[in-house]
Amino acid sequence: MLRRYLVDPVEMWWPANLAQVSLFRALHEKETKSKGMSRMRFFLIVMTASFLYYALPGYLFPILTFFSWVCWVWPHSITAQQVGSGYHGLGIGAFTLDWAGISAYHGSPLVAPWSSILNVGVGFVMFIYIIVPLCYWKYNTFDARKFPIFSNQLFTSSGHKYDTTKILTPDYQLNVPAYDSYGKLYLSPLFALSIGSGFARFTATLTHVALFHGRDILRQSRSAMKNVKLDIHAKLMKSYKEVPEWWFYILLIGSIVLSLLMSFVWKKDVQLPWWGMLFAFGLAWIVTLPIGVIQATTNQQPGYDIIAQFIIGYVLPGEPIANLLFKIYGRISTVHALSFLSDLKLGHYMKIPPRCMYVAQLVGTLVAGTVNLAVAWWMLENIENICDVESLHPESPWTCPKYRVTFDASVIWGLIGPRRLFGPGGMYRNLVWLFLIGAFLPVPVWILSKMFPEKKWIPLINIPVISYGFAGMPPATPTNIASWLITGTIFNYFVFRYRKHWWQKYNYVLSAALDAGTAFMGVLLFFALQNEGKNLKWWGTEIDHCPLASCPTAPGIAVKGCPVFK
Repeated sequence: MLRRYLVDPVEMWWPANLAQVSLFRALHEKETKSKGMSRMRFFLIVMTASFLYYALPGYLFPILTFFSWVCWVWPHSITAQQVGSGYHGLGIGAFTLDWAGISAYHGSPLVAPWSSILNVGVGFVMFIYIIVPLCYWKYNTFDARKFPIFSNQLFTSSGHKYDTTKILTPDYQLNVPAYDSYGKLYLSPLFALSIGSGFARFTATLTHVALFHGRDILRQSRSAMKNVKLDIHAKLMKSYKEVPEWWFYILLIGSIVLSLLMSFVWKKDVQLPWWGMLFAFGLAWIVTLPIGVIQATTNQQPGYDIIAQFIIGYVLPGEPIANLLFKIYGRISTVHALSFLSDLKLGHYMKIPPRCMYVAQLVGTLVAGTVNLAVAWWMLENIENICDVESLHPESPWTCPKYRVTFDASVIWGLIGPRRLFGPGGMYRNLVWLFLIGAFLPVPVWILSKMFPEKKWIPLINIPVISYGFAGMPPATPTNIASWLITGTIFNYFVFRYRKHWWQKYNYVLSAALDAGTAFMGVLLFFALQNEGKNLKWWGTEIDHCPLASCPTAPGIAVKGCPVFK
């Protein structure tokens, strides 16, 4: 339904697809003899090297994932470890030599446009090197020094981990008297500020797309595609039969009916009423286009899960399961829609008939949904203490950092609710102003681009992507993002500028090969060693070596393993 906006226009080029296109061409095209090795040979060599190398950070030498040398130099300094820890601190000076860690949260840096990398870098530097240090050390914003500077945990006012079981009813709802007795919930400063950046990112996305792409969207909405510039791919695709829109409407209606049926039959279990389900679908419909425009042009996907959970948290406070379900049907529906649109653009590049793509996507979704559910069920039943950080080996691959943050979000937005944390009198109420700030920031950029049209760099200033430099932390760490930025800068600026022929021939193939080799070794390590409980324990398997980075620095806060300040 959004093909005319996000697939057909030449401006919507979906950078991530270029790596897949390069891989398919390397595998299937016969190359004419040219200087240097073929792309196929290059792919196989790099994939093999990546496969063998990942045994080091993935099993033998995990410290390569977070190489925090600052902590070795100052092993007894809390401040130095807060600054230098790649796992629990700001990660200044830390780096990772693990491709899985580099590409885990923002995707492969080799396929991101240089302008996108630069925007993310500006936001990251502002956030990690300026805003967070000022809020923590100078102003003690949100009682920041009572807690670790960076953590995905929830805390009490005394700096200890928040025990959510003490405020839950047997029906998984908020026990208000127990909450009032136990006390308020607090976040680590970086976590709280990252949530605030999500507020700004959402409104900035809407404003940016309206100002910079609104005219194109309106023109295409009026069926004026004949006046839109079509690239060679779009012209060639006109020879295939398009997928009728009613095919998509059948899927949409069927999905909505089944979802509504679930909300009626298992009403007490899912907590989300039928109107909440429709609200989630409506919200997804509204935001998919503006988010898709950003992703299709910058390779960065501004999330709106915080906004979705914020809204339903006000409407249905004290209902954590309803909050999570609303996020799934709202945010995750958008993620999958954009994934399908990206696949359609891939078919666009590869000249695959749209109807074949439709069938492949439908079959793939059914198979993936079934397999994913079965694998998740098997893992929960067979992997001991999965996602239980307190009971697992520190270097275990099953600590589930993403799902820990998902759990935190269900507590923040669903169980306790935004009114208590972000409403009048709430500890984090001032963060709500970032909605307004985010909506305003793209305006001066747009005005400058109109005043100085000859300055082609001004429209490249992308406020939603700049705010993406704060995004996803946690579960991402500053080291993940910093290493992503450095890698992207090396290849998409220096290599592109000084070895352009090499970049054109091998860059995207390199990205695909690194992904493939790492993935294959990851699967092998799990089934051959980690699933059998065969874990190593030596200096190189102890990630980070920064035990003091998680310590609070406020006077009188006593936490196990940390000194108490007076």
